[in-house]
Amino acid sequence: MDIQKLMKQAQKMQAGMAAAQEELAKKTVEASVGGGKVTVVATCAGDVQSIKIDKSVVDPEDVEFLQDLVLKGVQEAINKGKEVSAAEMQKLTGGMGLPF
Repeated sequence: MDIQKLMKQAQKMQAGMAAAQEELAKKTVEASVGGGKVTVVATCAGDVQSIKIDKSVVDPEDVEFLQDLVLKGVQEAINKGKEVSAAEMQKLTGGMGLPF
C-alpha cells in the first residue's frame, strides 16, 4: 500500500468535503405544514432563512396551534436539509461510512 497515494486521496476528499459543505450552506430547502399555512425556508446547514405564515392561522385565542405549526415547519425544514447534506456527503465519500 502506497502511503503517499493514500495521503493524496485523503487530502482530495477533504478538499471536496469542504467545498461541498460550503455549497450546502448556501443551498436551501423548503418545508410547508398545516396544508401550506406555514412555510419555512432553511439552508442545508440548518440556518432558518424565512418563515411565512398565512394570516388565516393567526388566532389570538389559539396561539398554541400556531406555535406548533411553526415548530413543525422548522423541524421539517432542518430535517430536509440534513437529508440533502447526508446524500451529498455520501456521494463524496463513496459510501465509506464516515460520520458527518
